[in-house]
Amino acid sequence: MTQSTSSEWIARSLRSVWHPCTQMQHHEEVPLIAVSHGKGPWLYDYDGKRYLDGISSWWVNLFGHANPRINAALKDQLDKLEHAMLAGFTHAPVVELAERLSKLTGHALGHATFASDGASAVEIAMKMSFHAWRNAGKPAKQEFVCLQGSYHGETIGALSVTDVPLFKDAYGPLLRASHVVSAPDARNAGEGETAQDVARRAILEVKELFEQRGDNIAAIIVEPLVQCATGMAMYDPLYLKLLRDLCDQHHVHLIADEIAVGCGRTGTFFACEQASIWPDFMCLSKGISGGYLPLSLVLTRDDIYQAFYSEDITRGFLHSHSYTGNPLACRAALATLDIFEEDDVLNRNRELATKMTIALAPLAEHERARHFRQRGMIFAFDAIEPDKDRASTFSRRFFSTAVENELLLRPIGRTVYLMPPYVLDDEDVAGLAARTIKTFESVIAA
Repeated sequence: MTQSTSSEWIARSLRSVWHPCTQMQHHEEVPLIAVSHGKGPWLYDYDGKRYLDGISSWWVNLFGHANPRINAALKDQLDKLEHAMLAGFTHAPVVELAERLSKLTGHALGHATFASDGASAVEIAMKMSFHAWRNAGKPAKQEFVCLQGSYHGETIGALSVTDVPLFKDAYGPLLRASHVVSAPDARNAGEGETAQDVARRAILEVKELFEQRGDNIAAIIVEPLVQCATGMAMYDPLYLKLLRDLCDQHHVHLIADEIAVGCGRTGTFFACEQASIWPDFMCLSKGISGGYLPLSLVLTRDDIYQAFYSEDITRGFLHSHSYTGNPLACRAALATLDIFEEDDVLNRNRELATKMTIALAPLAEHERARHFRQRGMIFAFDAIEPDKDRASTFSRRFFSTAVENELLLRPIGRTVYLMPPYVLDDEDVAGLAARTIKTFESVIAA
């Protein structure tokens, strides 16, 4: 642990670490960044260079790196309890977190089941849905439905309800087939159509499927309001409302994957709030711990919990993880919720989103950009790159150019998106927008 330069750490990492979501050979052209420390919205490497974290380190960091309030809570918790098994035991952080999250849903949801990462939460929701139907005497209900372009994680169950070929195709023989229905992506609006028209058109396909296969379908899973990994596809809340009605009519569970879109990202704490509905299962992760520690959970309705409540152990939900409900992760989440309450974050974010939208206005009107869109603290646009070869390398070229401009942005294909921490000041907003515009213009002109 004596090396102190970025190049030395990078060389060691390339020899020993298999980096996620990466074709490792690409690092022959696109160097790694060796992060030394972070402060607020900035990350710093070992050579003293800094990078504005415009994507919250994969959408997890809400209140800046090395946040002093979350740090203080974790330091306090370290002196009390680092971990204890949650089977047969409990502790204050896990109880308080479950209670507070249930309260945020108006107690429509509760009975929190804890895990470590988003894909694990999706696995829990899927298994729990199937098992609840079996306990209810409906074992035929074992099929799942997802939206076109959906992404719900890369474990086997979660990948089976993911519709991104790049992640899924290689593992097709391992996966259970799911139904895929059209997404209500507002970019699909025809001439004269609104986002609500697209939502109504897309829901008809779900209605037809439920009428045909409802007796066999356990659940449909959606990312509420924004399908992130497919390219920040945004849609109208009306779709969720209509979907909730269909699920009720046909006795199909609704799983809301709020892993990326929860915790204020879309403007409300839970994205589902904007449709005035609650799902049967809600999956949370990423920002729930403020970006500090791996934590995920599933909230569900009381009737589903009651379907498992029995003297018969085989009717119980026996899914578990060694670090389930880790006290440190839960304490970080409690500190994160404290900040939301004490700093009136959701209202502040509305002001911040307006400033960001104004600062990014040149991109909304740029001749090489289309579909500029915004939902809460998520901003995106699609680059027009006519040359196919250049289009295939757009993301890597953009990332490298952004790094040169002290900016961390990682496009999804040709979709450039910003999902920054909630702690930007006016100087940060102006800098983030200016660097994004400069990077985009450099990439399309090269």
